[in-house]
Amino acid sequence: MTHRLIVSVALAALLLPVGRPLAQEAAAPVPPEARAPADATAVAPANFDAAVARAAALQPLETLLVAQDGETVVDRGFRGKRTDRATNIKSASKSVISALVGIAIDKGLIQGPDQPIADFLAADFPADPDPRLQHVTVGNLLSMQAGLERTSGGNYGAWISSRNWVRDALRRPFVADPGGPMLYSTGSTHLLSAILTKASGRSTLALARDWLGPAGVRVTDWERDPQGIYLGGNQMAMTPRSLLALGELYRRGGTAADGTRVLSREWIEGSWTPRTTSRFHDGRYGYGWFLDTFAGHEGRYGWGYGGQMIYVIPDLALSIAITSAQDQPSARTGYVQALHRLVSETIVPAAEARRAAEGKS
Repeated sequence: MTHRLIVSVALAALLLPVGRPLAQEAAAPVPPEARAPADATAVAPANFDAAVARAAALQPLETLLVAQDGETVVDRGFRGKRTDRATNIKSASKSVISALVGIAIDKGLIQGPDQPIADFLAADFPADPDPRLQHVTVGNLLSMQAGLERTSGGNYGAWISSRNWVRDALRRPFVADPGGPMLYSTGSTHLLSAILTKASGRSTLALARDWLGPAGVRVTDWERDPQGIYLGGNQMAMTPRSLLALGELYRRGGTAADGTRVLSREWIEGSWTPRTTSRFHDGRYGYGWFLDTFAGHEGRYGWGYGGQMIYVIPDLALSIAITSAQDQPSARTGYVQALHRLVSETIVPAAEARRAAEGKS
């Protein structure tokens, strides 16, 4: 049975999430690789007790999952929420789009990040385009450096009210040259969804289910634009366990748990290479991933409105998925900083202690 996700409206937020209502499967099938033990809600070794208690005290926080060395060590829902129920991961789906682009490059459907978007989207360019549009690349869209006026923030409502989201994003005026400063814009990742659709001849949802399914990542539902293109970088539903599986895919260097190659290690390294910095905070940004340091450990994270988070800390073999209520922004309220502190001050020390106890450096 299907019911509707309740989508909050916050047009001025950094990671603005709103759009038309998104359907959610009440009890979506969970791929075997994403399943935790039957008593998963009780999974939490003693050294993670402080992390679980602190997570429980954060009122917006709904689910917390932690995997280390390939083992799920925390799988907890709070205030009636469950980790096997699909939820809207908001802009954390930008990390999913980045993965799909990487796989498309691995398969030869896209030449690489330097390929001009004109090769795919010229038919949707305005009648008299700014010459700079010819120089925008796939990589520029991934790193939010296209130079086009943002469709996020105060422009989001008008953008999703337009008749053609792809053409509306492409007709925006240039406010910087391609490759210039970071301009966070869901329009950029939606253009990537359109490119994936044109390059493959298949819907982005079909690609996600086919290409990421072997790693235990399943998209259960996803909003589409008026032309039927799935919304790149927002309004995507998956279970928190699937979100954790995405982190684990990256943590393993691009392979599924059984060793099947899903994504190239080179693409992951390229995605985690800092390319720009947000003007809203100090976070460095690669291809669909923010980069920061957590208690002295280099980490990468995807971030969605309200606090939908996926963290990967490679040197601790650590992946963390967090989902949160979606009725408040997480940036200007300070909530995302509270989540970063949860990671730095409780989860990372617990992971360090667990590795030390097991004799791992």
